[in-house]
Amino acid sequence: MRGEPLFYYICKMVEERPVIYLYTDGAASGNPGPGGYGVVLKCAGKEKEMSGGFARTTNNRMELLAVIKGLEAIKWQNAHIEVFSDSAYVVNAINNFKWIKGHAGHPENERCDTLAVEAYHQENLPLDEGYVITEQTLI
Repeated sequence: MRGEPLFYYICKMVEERPVIYLYTDGAASGNPGPGGYGVVLKCAGKEKEMSGGFARTTNNRMELLAVIKGLEAIKWQNAHIEVFSDSAYVVNAINNFKWIKGHAGHPENERCDTLAVEAYHQENLPLDEGYVITEQTLI
């Protein structure tokens, strides 16, 4: 179990590789402003949640980062993954991602939104260095 996420081992125990469902959301209070992302991974009846936030970022950056972080957590090669996002920005950029209406009662989407908002309300958030550098070069 060295260095591998627990989610990897839980899903690996299943004889046939089931579909991994990846639900994502990003949020920012102000745009730019403090922002966060939320991820819910579901596989074979197991669930993992992840979130994080930054002191100054944008909603779109957090929407994309949620997908990236979720995909990074999956260690299977050639895994069958279904990605769900309420962001047209994300869904329209990548084929085979599935759009779900945000704030419409979808349980996993609502949970991702809660994780993202909780993340950006944390104290001492790190800087989103990619955003800060980009913002400074525009000045």
